[in-house]
Amino acid sequence: MKTLILGGARSGKSALAERMAADAGDAVTYVATAQAFDAEMAERIRHHRSRRPSAWAVVEEPIHLAAVLRAQAAPERFLLVDCLTLWLSNLLGIDDGAHFERERAELFDALPTLPGEIVFVTNEVGLGVVPMGELTRRYVDEAGRLHQMLAVRCERVLFVAAGLPLALKGSLP
Repeated sequence: MKTLILGGARSGKSALAERMAADAGDAVTYVATAQAFDAEMAERIRHHRSRRPSAWAVVEEPIHLAAVLRAQAAPERFLLVDCLTLWLSNLLGIDDGAHFERERAELFDALPTLPGEIVFVTNEVGLGVVPMGELTRRYVDEAGRLHQMLAVRCERVLFVAAGLPLALKGSLP
């Protein structure tokens, strides 16, 4: 099963994904996309690391997500990808967007062939005011398109607010 979990910052989306992974009974591989470019992000990464069980495998990959999923997916494995909006941010910083379009296409090509359970965690950033800067508007637009395209390809889509999940597609875990 492929699941997309959306929510705002500190909404509880990662905690929900981690509970799902722990409850699955399969081997867990945590695919982390974050990069620590400043002290605040380093602290966020440290916080996430401290919550993960030591038995979980961890792959840190900020760019080549589809390649990691192809290499790690297996019938008795649970892949937790946290988070897609950081992955998007990493890719948009490379060039004019062509790299992101290639990586996104690779992800969507790979997704139907991947065995096991995969959960994607991502920030819903399009619920607020339209940003003033061009780059920020592009980021919000690309995130929205990515979420829509992925939601079509996932069997389950959950939205989390205040730690409470709401099933938008499929059922609650």
